[in-house]
Amino acid sequence: MILLTGVTGKTGGETAKQLLQKGAKLRAIVRNEAKAAELKAAGVELVVGDVADADTVRRAFEGVDKAFLTLPNGRNQEAQEKQFTDLAVAAGVKHLVKMSSMEAVAHAQTPIPKAHWAVEEYIRAAGRASGIAWTMVKPNFFMQNLLGSAAGIKANRKFSLPMGNGTTGMADVRDIAAVCVEVLTGNGHAGKSYEITGPEVLTFHQVAERFSAVLGAKVEYVPMPTDQFRERMKNVLEPWHLNAVCELFREIAEIGLDHTTDTFRKLMGREPRSVTQFIQDHVALFR
Repeated sequence: MILLTGVTGKTGGETAKQLLQKGAKLRAIVRNEAKAAELKAAGVELVVGDVADADTVRRAFEGVDKAFLTLPNGRNQEAQEKQFTDLAVAAGVKHLVKMSSMEAVAHAQTPIPKAHWAVEEYIRAAGRASGIAWTMVKPNFFMQNLLGSAAGIKANRKFSLPMGNGTTGMADVRDIAAVCVEVLTGNGHAGKSYEITGPEVLTFHQVAERFSAVLGAKVEYVPMPTDQFRERMKNVLEPWHLNAVCELFREIAEIGLDHTTDTFRKLMGREPRSVTQFIQDHVALFR
C-alpha cells in the first residue's frame, strides 16, 4: 500500500493517475473528498482529514509500506512535513519519498527552498536513526505553470511573469510524476536525490519564441515588476506565502538555472518533454 498526499494538486494528482495505470494499491489523505471523486472512483482509498492532524495521518498510515510527501508551500509546511516523517517512522513505513526542489540546498536563502532543505535534512536524520529509506525528487519550474498565462496568450499574444530575464530548466509535471512513480514502484532509489529538469535552459523570452513557433503568431513575454505581482496576488495568497513566492521568483530573475540534468533520461530511458511539445499538447488552450 502506498500513501499519497497532495492528490488534488498538479504533481500529486498526476502521480496518482500514473500509479493507478501500473495497478498500484493506493490510499490518499484529502481534505475535500469531492475534489478526489475521480480518484476514489478509480480505486484510491481516501482518508478524509487534514495532513496537519496527527490522528488522521496515523490512521492513514495503517498497513502502508511507502509514502509520497508533497504539501503546498506555506508557513506551516516544514512543521507538517517533519511531523509526517515522525509518524511514518512510528508506523514502520519502509520508504518515504519527498517532493522537494532544485533550489533546496544547504546555502538556500529564500523561505521555500530553506524549508524544503530543512525537511530533507530531517528525513535524512530519521533514516540514519530508524532505518527508513528515503528518496528526494527535486524538480525545477513546472511547465504547467504556463497554463495560468493561457488567457493572455490567447487574447493578446502576451504573457507576463515576475521572472525578469531569469532562466529555468522547466519540466513537464507528467515527467516529474513519472519519476515519482518509478521511485515508488522500482528498485535502487533509496538514499538518492534526483534533480529533474526538462531538456533546455530557457529564458521566458525564449519560451515566448517557442509559443510563437507553435502558434504561428508572435507571442511576447513582458517581465512583470514584483510590486505589480504583489498587488495582483495580495488577495490570493496570505502574506507569508506571497512574500516567499516573490523571493523565489526574485532568485530566478537574479540567478536562474545554468544547467540541465540527465537524471530523467537515466531513470526513464527517454528524453524529457520539451516546452515546444508541452505547448503542442495544450495548443487548444493557447490558440
